[in-house]
Amino acid sequence: MFSISTNPHTYVYNFKVLICIRIDLNKPRGDTICIARQNNLMLDPQEYVKLLPEVRALVNKVVQKNMADSMLFSAGTDTQLIAYEAVKYKPKIPCLTMHFKHGNPKDTEYVKKMVSFLKLNHETHVFGREEVLSNAPKVVEVLKKFDPMEIRNSIPVYTGLTILRKKGFNSVFTGDALDELFGYPWQFHLSEDEFAQKQKEMWAGMSFSSRPMAKSLGMTIKAPYLDQEFMDWVKKLPTKLKINMQNGAKYGKWIMRKAYENLIPKDVIWRPKAPLEEGTGTEVLRTFFNDKILDKEFEEKKKMMLAEDNVQIKDKEQLLYYEHFRKLVGKPSEVYPDNGGIQCPYCKSYVKTTIQFCKVCGAYPI
Repeated sequence: MFSISTNPHTYVYNFKVLICIRIDLNKPRGDTICIARQNNLMLDPQEYVKLLPEVRALVNKVVQKNMADSMLFSAGTDTQLIAYEAVKYKPKIPCLTMHFKHGNPKDTEYVKKMVSFLKLNHETHVFGREEVLSNAPKVVEVLKKFDPMEIRNSIPVYTGLTILRKKGFNSVFTGDALDELFGYPWQFHLSEDEFAQKQKEMWAGMSFSSRPMAKSLGMTIKAPYLDQEFMDWVKKLPTKLKINMQNGAKYGKWIMRKAYENLIPKDVIWRPKAPLEEGTGTEVLRTFFNDKILDKEFEEKKKMMLAEDNVQIKDKEQLLYYEHFRKLVGKPSEVYPDNGGIQCPYCKSYVKTTIQFCKVCGAYPI
């Protein structure tokens, strides 16, 4: 089987799946011919066709079993499927999408299509700098972290939860765990054995910020993919049903997408994975607050944090979160003392990790 891609940013994945040859055709962009000559991921339809109704029945079961009275809706694969099944029981379930007005949210076009397709009771909340500045310290305090990516991803969720709480809702659907159970795109380059090992390590340490944030607001997160029956089923799946090819590209959550591709618009069910920060537009927070702190002030504070707390701050965004952490939570080495784990060389917290990741400051590897 041959597929030709003209995307200059084509990723080359391992699993002994793709043999890619770059050809210069005297054009601004060369072509890549990817030969999907695969020993491990090639699938005979007989290997999965009978499984598709089982997938749909299981998703329906865990959604009904873990029914919520509202939903944070991104139109990613995870919440697409939950919404598809949930409206069978609650046709008017309120769905809320978060949109950072200073960013470029990648969820927008897919949300519009799914809202129209399922006739969802839907609202998009557009939030800006003020809400970020207001909610950032609350998120830091609840999570007891200043990892920039974690805080950046969690601010839209916390903001959405506060809105739903004010509307009187007590429980919220989220798509937590589907990526962790099926694997992330950054793991696609691993061999099958390496992937299986990384999956086990991830499952052992996975946690979700939505839960403590919801609890702090007196709410409950309903996460169907964290249902034990669903997790047990996924963990037994072979890799080739988790990650495989579709139209010349490799996708995660493959069997989930395949099960619903004739029920949900194909361009939506086969949308590329977008991390939460890209979906909501908050990825721009990486540099968005650079003008809030002058370079000279940043360097002075950075030196002060190192001298007083022995904490290494990497950028202005992290400094903003760390200042909240220091004021509301404390000194990392005192908040996270020796627990038999690994001491992070950057923030001096002790963390138990199998993946060399500091959950407090976001350093990797440690």
